[in-house]
Amino acid sequence: MEPGGPAVSSRSTTPSSAATSVASAAIGFEIDASPTGSDASPRVATGPSARVTPAEANGTSQASIWCRASMERDTRRPMERRLISGHSPFEGVAGFSRAVVAGDRVHVAGTAPIPADGSAPPESAYEQARLCLAIVGEALERAGSGLEHVVRTNLYVTDRAHWDEVARAHGDVFRDVRPAATCVVAALLDPAWKVEIEAEAVLP
Repeated sequence: MEPGGPAVSSRSTTPSSAATSVASAAIGFEIDASPTGSDASPRVATGPSARVTPAEANGTSQASIWCRASMERDTRRPMERRLISGHSPFEGVAGFSRAVVAGDRVHVAGTAPIPADGSAPPESAYEQARLCLAIVGEALERAGSGLEHVVRTNLYVTDRAHWDEVARAHGDVFRDVRPAATCVVAALLDPAWKVEIEAEAVLP
């Protein structure tokens, strides 16, 4: 120490091994403060060398997982969608199809008793229902299915008094098939129509 000069510490500025250990340990912890800042809890930080990916845990590489997933996607068959047209004059105007094939299902639109030649529909509810079902059956055949593969029908009648005749026509076609069925009383577009039928079937 020089007289009158500033005091110089004899303490070394090089961190001791103990201080280095403490600092390393402190770096290995993160303090999560609560929203209020009133308490904190230590959490051991994970270094890069300690992190394990799911691929490494399973003993496979990232590349092999990506390749396998890519091949599985490539071999998956896209859902088929086909449109089946009919003779209804409303299809082009309203923009709908007589039936749509989607995957293994065939969805048949509401089918009114409209003869192919454009003539007036039959008078009785029974004959109208049989005509509707014949049109439905034709659409299903063109789609690669058939009435025997129908799983659901929806029947719309303009008067509950027509139910007996419509039910008889439905039974004549589906007595052994027994699809799930619903009948609703509703007003239809043409006053001459007494029934309209839609159906859903599966592809064999």
